[in-house]
Amino acid sequence: MPSTAQLKKAVIISEKLDALEAELAAILGGSSKPAKAAKEPKAPKARKTKRVMSPEAREKIAAAQRKRWAKSKKA
Repeated sequence: MPSTAQLKKAVIISEKLDALEAELAAILGGSSKPAKAAKEPKAPKARKTKRVMSPEAREKIAAAQRKRWAKSKKA
């Protein structure tokens, strides 16, 4: 585990890198992308909602499955 002194040094280096990347972007007209965005926390992913199937679609799937079962039992 890094010590507090090491963490402080890492933060200082990271800030210097950010400043240099901003300066480089200003020189090149903003065409340079930063290597990573460590400062911005990622937003939690939104939960996917359950898909709702219409009764017609459900019956269509059930009929196809019954047909497959009948074919396999016949063989």
